[in-house]
Amino acid sequence: MSVSDTLRVERDQTRRILRLALPPARRLWSAVALGALSGGSAVALLGVSAWLITRASEQPALMYISMAVVGVRAFALGRAFFRYLERLAGHDAAFHRLGDIRADLFARLVPLGPDGVGAGDRREGKARGGELLSRLADDVDELPDFPLRVVQPLVAGGVVVVASAVAAFIFLPAAGIALLLALAAAFVVGTLVNRWAAGSAERRIAPLRAALAAAVHELVTGLDLLIAFDALPQARERVRKAGARLTAAVRTRAAGLGLTAGAVSLLAGVATVLALATGIPALESGRLDAPTLAVVALLPLAVFEVFGTLPLAFGAWRRVRASAERIADTVPASVPDGVPVDAPSAAALTVTSVPDVTLHLRTAHWPGEAAPVLHSLDLVLRARERVVLTGPTGAGKTALAHVLTRFLDLDGTYEIDGVEVRGVRQDDVRRVVGLVEQQPYLFDSDLRQNLLFARDSATDEELLAVLERVGLGEWTRSRGGLGSPVGERGALVSGGQAQRIALARALLADFPVLIVDEPTANVDAAVADRIVRDILTTAADDGRTVLLISHTPVPDALVTRRLHLEGGTLVP
Repeated sequence: MSVSDTLRVERDQTRRILRLALPPARRLWSAVALGALSGGSAVALLGVSAWLITRASEQPALMYISMAVVGVRAFALGRAFFRYLERLAGHDAAFHRLGDIRADLFARLVPLGPDGVGAGDRREGKARGGELLSRLADDVDELPDFPLRVVQPLVAGGVVVVASAVAAFIFLPAAGIALLLALAAAFVVGTLVNRWAAGSAERRIAPLRAALAAAVHELVTGLDLLIAFDALPQARERVRKAGARLTAAVRTRAAGLGLTAGAVSLLAGVATVLALATGIPALESGRLDAPTLAVVALLPLAVFEVFGTLPLAFGAWRRVRASAERIADTVPASVPDGVPVDAPSAAALTVTSVPDVTLHLRTAHWPGEAAPVLHSLDLVLRARERVVLTGPTGAGKTALAHVLTRFLDLDGTYEIDGVEVRGVRQDDVRRVVGLVEQQPYLFDSDLRQNLLFARDSATDEELLAVLERVGLGEWTRSRGGLGSPVGERGALVSGGQAQRIALARALLADFPVLIVDEPTANVDAAVADRIVRDILTTAADDGRTVLLISHTPVPDALVTRRLHLEGGTLVP
């Protein structure tokens, strides 16, 4: 894909996200109409009040000003009433869309996980963690500003401003023209001032906020390592600097908003002076009476109160667009190359016994990487085999595990019991071929919930039985049972215990084919031997197929075959 095509796709994705942020037309236009009624009531209130005070000074009969008295009361109540309804309708519609936006983004992210999320960022060396969290939380939270601070003010304010200018023209054509000229000048000046004073800061706020989130995430999640290597002061300094840069950008934006409001207020005064300059001669010539002159003179003040949100809407647009672009960069419009997806005609995969697995792979790539991580690889796993896969770091062992579990796509064929997996649902493949990762994820909950994640219908007796099988029975009882916490990311358990809990989950899920990736990477040699032995003997007892990826020596009696992977392919 050329650079121009890539930019076009990114623009299309940004526009799609912005459209997603807009509420349904009925709800959006009802909020806009209420906003226009509120702004119109504000302008009418000042105009009628000016007319009433001036006319009352002439001491006419009450019947001549009674309608204006009623109008002042009605417009005063209408201004607040319609404003409340506009805020209620607009925010309710926008925040309803917020839930839909999050659901849509997560629905698009799920097929990409785990290898397709942020495809290309691995090549560019970008940090994920806090950066990804910021994009899916803070940047998404900016999107409701599109209907609330961009669309509604521009449409509702524009309607009120045009109607007011027409009313001024009816009273006195010269005053109407002067008001239009002042409004046009205020729009241009206010927009330019806002762009000059706050434009750069508004575009930088989202990335700076993400940088602060990433720095805080790094500090919090790596606190133990930072303390151990005496790197905590540097990490805290990174957080401080990131916070200072964000604070400076926010202050710059606030200053820009203040300058914009000041410029608009100054031009509001100019518009009032122009109204008087055209109205006084008309009064002297008899073309205008005193109460109408008061209306013409004070009308610009009311109009500019409504108009003040229009230049600020363009600043909100810059913030919203920057957030939408960052979200579009995180969630691509199409699934990246290398990530498998279900075909429209994907069928169910039914396996009644432990299957044979056959892989004839020409190439496989990490998403976003040009060079293949695997190539020219043929692998057959017979039912109930216990195979050990070895190889140097970076040889592609984890990539092979991800190909077999359909996290990575391949150029070639992959069959389970003679059925090509490209024609079946990916989730069905993952119910047959399971993976215990090198660093299994444990939820910040108790032991029971971490196991029920694999089979939510399991009873406590079944959970205790599977823990006994993986050698954690006595350990569970000593900690007080299944209700004992494991901590955030398993902080309260050792590396070996985390691997055994992950193995227990795999046994509960009852995968016919089980891949275990480096289960001994984070434990000492004595514990490593016990873990490897327990994994292979448990698999043998269940009659399932096991592919064990390990650097730890494995006794020949426990395995049926050994494979060695080097340079992305199997070697003798």
